[in-house]
Amino acid sequence: MTERVYAYYPGCTLQSTAKEYDVSARLVCNELGIELRELEDWTCCGASSAHSMSQLLGLALPARELQLAEEMGLPLVAPCAMCYFRLKFAAHDLVDETTLTTVREVLAKDFRNAAEVVHLLEVVAEDKETMLSKLKKSLAGMRVACYYGCLLVRPRDILDFDDEENPQMMDGLMEMLGAESIDWSFKTECCGASLPLSRPDIVLRLSHRILSQAKQLGADCIVVACPMCHSNLDSHQNEMKAKYNDGVGLPVLYFTQLLGLALGFSAKQLHLDKHLTDTGPMLENKGLA
Repeated sequence: MTERVYAYYPGCTLQSTAKEYDVSARLVCNELGIELRELEDWTCCGASSAHSMSQLLGLALPARELQLAEEMGLPLVAPCAMCYFRLKFAAHDLVDETTLTTVREVLAKDFRNAAEVVHLLEVVAEDKETMLSKLKKSLAGMRVACYYGCLLVRPRDILDFDDEENPQMMDGLMEMLGAESIDWSFKTECCGASLPLSRPDIVLRLSHRILSQAKQLGADCIVVACPMCHSNLDSHQNEMKAKYNDGVGLPVLYFTQLLGLALGFSAKQLHLDKHLTDTGPMLENKGLA
């Protein structure tokens, strides 16, 4: 097995509300022989707000993480789709020499914009042979709705991640684990992104449509690769029940948590008890509790 080492940028949410994503990511990567070296003294990449306030700020913040990875001489992996988007967008814009010079002056660093940026899903799904050799449990009998959201696949000319209308990377991973990935048309629909505080009505409406569609198609759970998507889909289901008189009750899991179960980690180790929508009944029903 070849050595696979990456600079790791967890981002703000994986150190707070999405701690279970960080924990499960580190567990599965360690098991698969993927070394994650966390960036030293990393800061916020600006996520959804910096670029709306200042174009320079929206570039300089993610550029700082790119520069740290460049110093390490390693490709930079981001598990958060929003962080991944901002890092890729910055790397794309910094190809312009004038823009790069300006950002270099802000950082006061000899920055060349040379670090490759990848999403954690790409890294995990790359070595299929190693993964298959490590699997201890099958997810057979589980029907999953793979939800990519907006920021992993669009715009394609910048991200070049997967098909922007019908991505398959997460689907292929779930099927490799034995699960059935349902064919549905909402896998890249917007869940409301960063609007739960300013426009909760929009988040409830969009997220409810996604959850309802997955449930109607017989999904046992929704699988995500983004903390913001997870928050919108998982934490507002009681509010949806009150507003739409529809108790969806559909668990929302990170792809690393389902992979972790297949690799033999317990639900407790993977922090599957930390979600607001109870995952216990579904896991017990599938013999994975």
